[in-house]
Amino acid sequence: MSQSTFDDDDDLFGEAAEETRAEVEEHLQAARAELPDADAVWETDADNVLGALNGLKSALDVGDAVDSVRSAKKAYVLGERADAFEDADDLKAEIEALESLVADIEAAAEEVASLTGTVPAIRGALQDAAEAGDDESEDDEDGEDEE
Repeated sequence: MSQSTFDDDDDLFGEAAEETRAEVEEHLQAARAELPDADAVWETDADNVLGALNGLKSALDVGDAVDSVRSAKKAYVLGERADAFEDADDLKAEIEALESLVADIEAAAEEVASLTGTVPAIRGALQDAAEAGDDESEDDEDGEDEE
């Protein structure tokens, strides 16, 4: 093999490393774009708790962020194992930060979904308890009138 072939291989590897880094960065950008809007998670126009919970549940949808982070991680791992990156600590840190954030958002969404089912049940139980208390009060008043 001639020296020019080796130089060409080094150039090709350098190009491939740059493309791999760019691919990781593109997937990370796509993941960030899929994250919920901070204001949508914080603000509500709901008239009641259930409306607020439903709005929050919708706001906590991470869309395709999970897939984008996974794609970024796959490209990163490939580049790292090929020793294609000179310095990829920033990519690794960003992948880990996005993985953690997405996991937190998904956990919060699960908790909100649980509350969306629990709060109406609690309200119903409280209404039943109040009605039962009202019925007992009426029975007590009727009993006192008869005496």
